[in-house]
Amino acid sequence: MKQARFLAPARREFLAEVAYYNDRESGLGARFAVAVEEAIKRAIAFPLAGSPFSGGTRRVFTRGFPFAVVYRPGPEGVVIFAVAHCSRRPEHWRSRVQER
Repeated sequence: MKQARFLAPARREFLAEVAYYNDRESGLGARFAVAVEEAIKRAIAFPLAGSPFSGGTRRVFTRGFPFAVVYRPGPEGVVIFAVAHCSRRPEHWRSRVQER
């Protein structure tokens, strides 16, 4: 079964956004987490369907939140490079691609 593997910085930013949304409104962080999980499931099921992006990565957008999951498909699933806000520093994660 194919899986998603987060780079450590991507996991940290995902968890930080969950906390941020939880602080804004009760339950909103959980809804954000579900939106990201659904985007990741789409990336795993259809790895080449995400929009081509920088450094050989692809991105799939979350529903209901201004975020994209930036990933690269691989034989075991997808590697998540970022959970990136679409207008706030949208390519801050680019150096992570160089490291892999």
